[in-house]
Amino acid sequence: MPKYSVKVKWGKEMFPGVEVNTDDDPVLFKAQIFALTGVQPERQKVVCKGVTLRDEEWGNFKLVNNAIVLVMGSKEEDVPAAPVEQTKFVEDMNESELATALDLPEGLINLGNTCYMNATVQCLKTVPELRNALLNYNKNSGGGTAGELTAALSETVAALEGGGAGACASAAARMLRALHATAPRFAERAPGGHLAQQDASECWTEIVRALQQRLPVSAPPPVNADRTSVVEQYFGGTLDVELVCSEAEEAPTKARETFLQLSCFISQDVKYLQSGLRSKMSEQITKLSETLGRDAIYTKTSKISRLPAYLTVQFIRFYFKEKESIYAKILKDVKFPVELDVYELCTPELQERLTPMRNKFKELEESSVESSLTAKNKNHGDSKKDSQPKKALPYWFEDDVGSNNSGYYRLQAVLTHKGRSATSGHYVAWVLRGNTWLRCDDDAVTPVPEEEVLKLSGGGDWHCAYLLLYGPKICEIPEPTDEPMITEVTEEPLPPGPTAQA
Repeated sequence: MPKYSVKVKWGKEMFPGVEVNTDDDPVLFKAQIFALTGVQPERQKVVCKGVTLRDEEWGNFKLVNNAIVLVMGSKEEDVPAAPVEQTKFVEDMNESELATALDLPEGLINLGNTCYMNATVQCLKTVPELRNALLNYNKNSGGGTAGELTAALSETVAALEGGGAGACASAAARMLRALHATAPRFAERAPGGHLAQQDASECWTEIVRALQQRLPVSAPPPVNADRTSVVEQYFGGTLDVELVCSEAEEAPTKARETFLQLSCFISQDVKYLQSGLRSKMSEQITKLSETLGRDAIYTKTSKISRLPAYLTVQFIRFYFKEKESIYAKILKDVKFPVELDVYELCTPELQERLTPMRNKFKELEESSVESSLTAKNKNHGDSKKDSQPKKALPYWFEDDVGSNNSGYYRLQAVLTHKGRSATSGHYVAWVLRGNTWLRCDDDAVTPVPEEEVLKLSGGGDWHCAYLLLYGPKICEIPEPTDEPMITEVTEEPLPPGPTAQA
């Protein structure tokens, strides 16, 4: 690999020892310069020995060790402001001004068709347990390419947590190099010489596979001691599978399978996420029948026997179109809910275990409705009850940390694709932070209403959901207080006394 150590000169500042790998796209070098100077890549003019660096290729831009690379360009805040500052409303602000005004988190710069990676990172970052494990990861612990990718993701998450735009750009460049080393197919070039667009689902799988190897659990659950990684603990589920031959009398075959995500196949009849998941749980497959000595049709029935805390669902939107030799996209509108209930997909044994927490949710909902009706009848709100502190109950089974003990989930991230093919278009992450939905379009982060997120169900050329990430719905109950309970007392007439005798 041609690597050089150069000096970057920007104005009066000199940055020695900057490592450049000319096997990477020039835009990665510009991202490094951005991290050093704060000058956005599109505002940079990078010159060495009279030759200007282009975004697409190095061309005649020749480097040697200790070469001086001149950078011209100013940071946005260095541009002179208008002499008279006028009041700006939120509706009139650009994305940069909006991010500053609303204290929005940082995004990740696009290094040339890297939106698939940026969107994946933003979605995975919404899982608190995964985020904490990454922030505490020992970046010097080795582990080959999986270790490098995990360390790069750890650095990227730390940068997104408050490292600033420069740190995010530098981390994204390292993340891309680590991803290329782990899965070289992501380094493929398009006919024009620039990095080709890649599939976000494949990127998600590669990153999760690396984390599965490198992020051990701090304390393995007592029962599921085989779940040795954070990924298996919080993303891993199990399926009880039964195979029944449709063409011969055979004893049903039973097995147990593991999964890190569920698939929603899109057919003509599938209009909702729930029906797409349900259809996948009962399907016809062809396999060798030992009784018949040939391939036969089997009915494969699956039921979930372990629910993970965080449920990943992939819409199977791409299929190979032989005539055009491309992976075409199914644009069909498939609705998905903010709150998802997967109780019907579970085994009877798991359903029985889910019932106690589901009953708590039901009691809490009935209590809330009753309080609302009481307050409405009294023509005032129960402000004291609204302000009462609440206690969050564990969302996992006591003997299985990282599971889901209710079957209820809440949507917390959506990864979307806009375009007609898997090898083109654009990926964006839509993530929930607190009670606010954010659209993370590379380095542009903007708030959006929940209604806009629900419109990402497909049906046209607009962004449509490709991957969904659901987190556990939390049951919050009122905290007991030390205050004496006050009950309403009504006066009743005293019983009549003895009557006077004449």
